[in-house]
Amino acid sequence: MILVDTSVWIDYFNGTINTHTDTLDAALIAGPVAIADIIFLEILQGFRSDRDYLKAKKTLATLDQYSIFNAALVEKCAENYRTLGKNGITIRKTSDIIIATFCIENHLPLLFMDRDFNPFVKHLGLLPVCPDIT
Repeated sequence: MILVDTSVWIDYFNGTINTHTDTLDAALIAGPVAIADIIFLEILQGFRSDRDYLKAKKTLATLDQYSIFNAALVEKCAENYRTLGKNGITIRKTSDIIIATFCIENHLPLLFMDRDFNPFVKHLGLLPVCPDIT
């Protein structure tokens, strides 16, 4: 099971071909691929066309889904943010902290392109699906 971040899905739905979208393609065939509620939200917010929105919604709804942010994760997210801050690293988006922390806590590999996840790999044990690319 892998979780796929928004940035990879955006490229995938836009038809961009790169290592990450090829990896996602292979994972969708081999399975299983999961999506988190916050990622689902970020993806759906980005569609302008109703047709594309409905197609993406239908496609993503077939994946294993996680509801990831809850009271138990709040403190862990704050701890991870503070740990990185003490190393001089500022993560730009709270959603990335939530996604990375969920993956770390659940030993779930993350397929991502967003550079904000790299410190989670380096300092906190996030498992990247494409370790040679981070």
